[in-house]
Amino acid sequence: MGVNRRPAVAGTFYPGSERSLNETLNQLFTFPPDNLSKYSPPSLKEVFGIVSPHAGYQYSGYVAAKGYSLLKSHISSPERVIILGPNHQGLGSVIASSTKEGWQTPLGTVQVDLDGVKKLSKLSKLVDLDDLAHEYEHSIEVQLPLLQYTYGSAFKLLPICMMAQDKRFAIELGSTIAEFFVSGRDIMVASSDFTHYEPHNIALKKDKELISYIEKLDVEGFYDCIDENRVSVCGFGPIATLMTLSKKIGASGGKLLVYMTSGEVIGEYDQVVGYASIAFGKW
Repeated sequence: MGVNRRPAVAGTFYPGSERSLNETLNQLFTFPPDNLSKYSPPSLKEVFGIVSPHAGYQYSGYVAAKGYSLLKSHISSPERVIILGPNHQGLGSVIASSTKEGWQTPLGTVQVDLDGVKKLSKLSKLVDLDDLAHEYEHSIEVQLPLLQYTYGSAFKLLPICMMAQDKRFAIELGSTIAEFFVSGRDIMVASSDFTHYEPHNIALKKDKELISYIEKLDVEGFYDCIDENRVSVCGFGPIATLMTLSKKIGASGGKLLVYMTSGEVIGEYDQVVGYASIAFGKW
């Protein structure tokens, strides 16, 4: 299967050529739509990571760009980016990292932190080394061109794909990562979209309440809110893992950077998907 993971969704979720991808990313980072201007960047002393959406760039790219721009303003050159994403495909181990040497995108190859992968798999019995879980999955892959546009390809990647997103798994995984996470050197990205295929106003209401628990780092309340309100957030395990990590390393909480739905992009409000960028750190 080769030493590198080849992109699975280049040409669908984002442009498949280097030139077109750079042009798209430049648009996303440089010319945000007017409806995002109501969000002001929060005042943070330190940033540990973000929640970032993983839909096609035409839908969620502006929201994602806000998160990466904030990261860049606090961490100029990270050594490692830990990306957690949900497993939409149902393939491979229930929680899986990667044994590939690098992950390719049209912008180049990002090297995998193989030492970090081995350390994680030794510290946690939850994490298997299984590339099948990653082969067709988009949730981690779509974050990479955004990171490469922001930082180049010098950082190393530690990818974790979560099919099992139970509260106890997220808490254990977040606690384990906290044992070797180095603030200022490491960044964690939790890849997730929010409410799926509900009317705009309902999605907005559900997601606003759920985000309030995320900002408070209230993992118990977060899972209760998902269950009680039937919130169809796809990456709740990665989000809860980032919440757990943040609490373990002394974060003040989370701050919503920007939220919008697909309805605000395409003008159809009956069945939308919600997207949010949320930063975690100290203030």
